Amino acid sequence: MTLTATTDLEVAELLRAEEEFQASTLRLIPSENYVSPAVLAASGSVLQNKYSEGYPGRRYYEGNQIVDRVERLAAERATRLFGVDHANVQPYSGSPANLAIYLAFAEPGDTILGMGLPMGGHLTHGWDVSATGRWFRGIRYGVGQDGRIDLDQVRDLALAERPKIIFCGGTAIPRTIDFAAFGEIARECGALLAADISHIAGLVVGGVHPSPVGHAPVIMTTTHKTLRGPRGAMLLCDADRAKAIDRAVFPGLQGGPHDHTTAAIAVALGEAARPEFADYARAVVDNAKALADRLLELGYDLVSGGTDTHLILIDLTTTGIGGKPAAKALDRAGIVANYNTVPFDTRKPFDPSGVRIGTPAVTTRGLGTADMITIADWIDRVIRTGDEERVRGEVAELMAAHPAPGLPA
Repeated sequence: MTLTATTDLEVAELLRAEEEFQASTLRLIPSENYVSPAVLAASGSVLQNKYSEGYPGRRYYEGNQIVDRVERLAAERATRLFGVDHANVQPYSGSPANLAIYLAFAEPGDTILGMGLPMGGHLTHGWDVSATGRWFRGIRYGVGQDGRIDLDQVRDLALAERPKIIFCGGTAIPRTIDFAAFGEIARECGALLAADISHIAGLVVGGVHPSPVGHAPVIMTTTHKTLRGPRGAMLLCDADRAKAIDRAVFPGLQGGPHDHTTAAIAVALGEAARPEFADYARAVVDNAKALADRLLELGYDLVSGGTDTHLILIDLTTTGIGGKPAAKALDRAGIVANYNTVPFDTRKPFDPSGVRIGTPAVTTRGLGTADMITIADWIDRVIRTGDEERVRGEVAELMAAHPAPGLPA
């Protein structure tokens, strides 16, 4: 049964409003995407009714014969797709998945080396306000004046501080991550390298970003973003670390997995293994580069001067316009982005200098490089001239010509 006015009018109306919003707006938040109807169906399937604490063949509840097959299928697809020995598909999301890495391989008070949040890292890589920064000793590396990861600084800090774990990856890194260089540094200082590829997992399996496999013994990824799956996470590792990872996830951090999400992950991984997914990944990067190039032509400063991935970080410092008012103006114009700190930002995190945008969702809707020129021009019109109303109409017209998967026609 679908949710209608006869079942729950209030929630039904809210869902319809969100459907209309997603259909009519230009979604440029790089961590958002559209899932396929098949992923959406699995997420809302009868597996919502199950409880399956434990692992396949070792459950604490009876009646999980089919659930076991679903989880095994998801894990097998993950190991094949990423080329790893072991996959745990149970983490609820990226943050608890990262926490499982700490639980498996570190003790409270151990030193952790991660990218600083203002430089593009993630809260769970040892930042102060996160539990990972309160329970562990977080040391941070950053970027150089060119906006790229300062690998010399990473090595110097690693050799001086001897961290237990080094995290590479983050949430606002527009350039290719050199996993091989991070792996050499980790070996030199005796640390475990953990790669957080949440943002770029789809680019990795699509062959447009190097893989951390062979360099990072432990890999965490969320299953949405560029991978176009449900809101979940996976931990990938070599055989030697499989038992520690599994114990950290269950019983270390969580109880029963969300079996409907596991099924949706399996569907998404099956889709990502198809040849057309590589075409999608290439288009994501091509679109991001085209969008970045046009923004540069229009006079905007971009962190690192452009992008190699799906993500662009606009630095508005020299414009005198804050990232927050810019993002809110874009939202009113139907262009959904997020305000974000930029490296060496002098403004506060809740009122930073940057706007973060990306191309996964618009590429899923079939937009191409020519459309990126139009989008960049819209961004410029909104930020520089405040032309919100007319841009909103033009955005809605373009979106109507490119229906989104999983949304009502």
